[in-house]
Amino acid sequence: MVKMKLKIKKLKPNAKIPKRATNGSAGMDLYACIDNSITLAPGQLAMVPTGLAIELPDNTSAAFLYARSGLGVKHGICLSNGVGVIDSDYRGEICVGLCNVSDKPYVIAPDERVAQMVIAPVITPEIVEADELGDTQRGEGGFGSTGSH
Repeated sequence: MVKMKLKIKKLKPNAKIPKRATNGSAGMDLYACIDNSITLAPGQLAMVPTGLAIELPDNTSAAFLYARSGLGVKHGICLSNGVGVIDSDYRGEICVGLCNVSDKPYVIAPDERVAQMVIAPVITPEIVEADELGDTQRGEGGFGSTGSH
């Protein structure tokens, strides 16, 4: 099997190349490329630069940014857009939108791990408009329609 190569370019000299914490980690840690700490007040949003740009080989993959579980669970720091999507043709700086959903300020330090980046396959289907869709057991049932749990 041929391994994908992910090209990473430092846009700032103090940027840190992402790395996996363990061999089994799905995500690579992204670091805050900032000169001074940022205090994120409760309810506040911040855009945190990483100082990095990437090159994915083609549109069969994308980079997805997720919150770090420790920041989210312990401090209420999560991604402001839920999940960040870095398209294969984007060459600009990767920035991480963070929000503080806790009731306490949180200080983001220079070089702090602020998110994780996962490279995953992307399916780009041909879109076909249809007058009818196939039947299923669930049909049009919405939230809670498959059980009371």
